[in-house]
Amino acid sequence: MILPSSSLLFTLTILLCSFLSFVCANRLIQQTCKNCSKNDPNISYKFCVTSFQSDHRSHYAKNLQELGLISIKITRHNVTDTNAHINELLKKNKSLDPFIKECLDDCVEVYSDTISTFREAIRDYKAKRYADCNVKLSSIIDASTTCEDGFKQKNDAISPLTKRNKDTFQLSAIALSIVNMLINTDK
Repeated sequence: MILPSSSLLFTLTILLCSFLSFVCANRLIQQTCKNCSKNDPNISYKFCVTSFQSDHRSHYAKNLQELGLISIKITRHNVTDTNAHINELLKKNKSLDPFIKECLDDCVEVYSDTISTFREAIRDYKAKRYADCNVKLSSIIDASTTCEDGFKQKNDAISPLTKRNKDTFQLSAIALSIVNMLINTDK
């Protein structure tokens, strides 16, 4: 009988642990997204799972607190990217309709303000001041809605940001839902 070498056993052990960690994190993601979508009709289970699975940090989350912080960071990345996209639209399209340009200018301002809000939200979250974090995340949801609503003030205007605003809204709602779960477990 040939016994495996210690380095092979070590490698197999590491692989097994990694696999089990991934399976546990995937279950955590699925259960969290199930709870989020059940508690908030604005959250799509599939969107939630896909959002977490697209971020490698989620695959190593051990608990709801870690997943919540990841959720906030995913949302922050989305907001930062959306802000950059709006700036690019403004820079590239010099002949924009004046109303659309005004709306985009308003959206840049709203999204820029939320970027500093994320720093505060993350600080509150890490300090387990979930109620304070809740308030800040709520303002981020309002930012995406405010941006999108600006385009609706003129009947024939079409927002070039509808998908991005919807994604920001939903990502913020997921983070907010997790924070609310944590608030309820602290009671």
